[in-house]
Amino acid sequence: MKTVVLGERPRQLEEWLARRRELGQDRFDEVWEGEYHAAPAPQPRHGYLAAQLVRRLGERADAAGLVGTGAFNLGEPDDYRVPDHGYHHELPTATYVPTAAVVVEVVSPDDETYEKVRLLRRARGRRARHRRTAGATRAPLAAAYRTLRGEQQQRATAVDG
Repeated sequence: MKTVVLGERPRQLEEWLARRRELGQDRFDEVWEGEYHAAPAPQPRHGYLAAQLVRRLGERADAAGLVGTGAFNLGEPDDYRVPDHGYHHELPTATYVPTAAVVVEVVSPDDETYEKVRLLRRARGRRARHRRTAGATRAPLAAAYRTLRGEQQQRATAVDG
């Protein structure tokens, strides 16, 4: 379901957004080029796959000297995404992080995240690489992909930092 509000946000909408913040329900909300996207927490399968990806990428990230974080705000206050995981050259201290060395985003076929991946690739005008990995054919992530083959499509997006 999609709702678009043109012009200024009504008071009731502002109150609803404030209530989401108070309850901690806005953790996965994003702002895409000024458009507010209220998002629920991911489904358990999504979280499972993200955890498997992070577990398998961890050693390589450590060897490369990268610091892993969970979901984080990639961008600026009026234009940011919340990817599933990120690897950084150093531990970010800001609420909004302009870039990352590697961004991990699990994409489900029925959500608008495909558009988010397109926007992640633009990541502040930096060159980005994107590899579609559905099909469980590439090591070292084959076991995680095989687990959910046919149920979800996965994409890992690496953003040059």
